[in-house]
Amino acid sequence: MIGAVIGAVVGVMMPRISRAAKDVQEAVGQMGSALERVLGAFRTIKASGAEDREIAVVEGAADRAFGHGMRVAKWQALVGVSTGLAIQLSLLAVLGVGGARVASGGITVSTLVAFLLYLFYLGAPISQLVMAITIFQSGTAALGRINEVEQLPTEPEAPSLAMTPIALSAAPAAVHFEDVAFRYRDDAPTVHHGVTFEIPPGGMTAFVGPSGSGKSTVFALIERLYEPERGVVTVDGRNVADWPLHELRAQIGYVEQDAPVLAGTLRDNLRLAAPTATDDEIRRALARTRLTGFLERLPDGLDTIVGHRGSTLSGGERQRVAIARALLRQPRLLLLDEATSQLDAVNELALREIIAEVSATTTVLVVAHRLSTVTLADRIIVMDAGVVRGIGTHAELVAGDDLYRELATTRLLAVANEDEDGAEASDPEPVTVDIEHRLTAAAVR
Repeated sequence: MIGAVIGAVVGVMMPRISRAAKDVQEAVGQMGSALERVLGAFRTIKASGAEDREIAVVEGAADRAFGHGMRVAKWQALVGVSTGLAIQLSLLAVLGVGGARVASGGITVSTLVAFLLYLFYLGAPISQLVMAITIFQSGTAALGRINEVEQLPTEPEAPSLAMTPIALSAAPAAVHFEDVAFRYRDDAPTVHHGVTFEIPPGGMTAFVGPSGSGKSTVFALIERLYEPERGVVTVDGRNVADWPLHELRAQIGYVEQDAPVLAGTLRDNLRLAAPTATDDEIRRALARTRLTGFLERLPDGLDTIVGHRGSTLSGGERQRVAIARALLRQPRLLLLDEATSQLDAVNELALREIIAEVSATTTVLVVAHRLSTVTLADRIIVMDAGVVRGIGTHAELVAGDDLYRELATTRLLAVANEDEDGAEASDPEPVTVDIEHRLTAAAVR
């Protein structure tokens, strides 16, 4: 009887426990994602008056996790009760059948007592074995979730830069794209359609174009965050696919568009890409990005905690910290993705001076929409719908590329409207004339 119960438990109940445990893991993951979504953007949620809706989402995920957890507990309780009941029924069966055999003289009383003792001592291990199987099913479900993550595609493992020093060249790097095609997923639209351009060592190159034209993707492919579907990306004439990842990225300083700052101290954030940097080197990098005054205001200086995602810093401060972190690495190739988007006019001017200074010894690539930044570039690459439609200086592109002229005019229009300082523009012609004059002056420069 015990064997039949164990067989029924293993064959019927264990698969249900496994499925319920897997559902619990998925529901807990969904609840964690919902909490991360809320806590990561609580100001936006409050400003949008969406507290009740987001609370409902978190509560729904918690209710699902609770419901699946109750299913697991129900099946585990049923397994325990079934096993205990089977053991008790077996004892009664042995006692009844054995008692009848004793009465008929088939066996002695001592034999019956021995059978009862055997069954009594066997009951506890059987119960423990069955419960161990149920716990194993829950652990298997959790392990399955871990295996799903481990089976995701990964980059080649790179040795720690701190443990494996790399002899870096001091010369600026050259970059070349040859007929590069790329999309982020097999079911996603193509982002790059045969992108080709060449950037010589040193100087500043600006990428401009409408949103979604593939400018930031250029940086992702240089960093080998993704692999192109077709074509070749080279740094210093060497295919990036042939570079050891840790060696390639050690040459590059990368400032992302949202300028992420990690939880921890300011020093930890700045030394993220340069773990051996001294405090003096950190302070020089902060001085170059006009953060010395900001550092002096911090209660604990470089040891000040900046909060989750830099929540204690302003947008401009986060951006300048990210730029200082990249400069501290002393890269041969500096990638700036909208690095001035959250800076005021004074700090933007200071950053443009820094970029001009750095570009004398480093190859600087900038994705920018501000014309004041673009006009500083030695060359400008105009992208549209995943293709390169023009390469040249500001003056050349104003004269020969309609899209660039439109983008430049639009930006100058915004500046002209800001210069009006709120005054009504009843006659648009003066503004248009001023735009044309300033566009021509910029082209001459």
